[in-house]
Amino acid sequence: MEGNLKFIETWELGQFKAQQEVTKLEVKKNPRNGKIFFVYGTEVGACSRKVEEGMLTDPVVSRVCNAETGEMFMMLHQRGEGGAPTLAIF
Repeated sequence: MEGNLKFIETWELGQFKAQQEVTKLEVKKNPRNGKIFFVYGTEVGACSRKVEEGMLTDPVVSRVCNAETGEMFMMLHQRGEGGAPTLAIF
């Protein structure tokens, strides 16, 4: 699915939490189907495979759009994953 996503906007975690007026993001696993997701306030978002694999070292949250369905949602993922590669951070 990640190859079919259009990244609309990306925030660092602190920015995202301030914008959403929440103090934490919780990564959870659905016990019925094993899917990983994150919770912020009363909302939920998707997680990339790197979150599932425990390889998240530089997390960010993006508003993404599924190119096939038009569905928009938030996704927790590794910086540089899915969109253009990061060449420098200042």
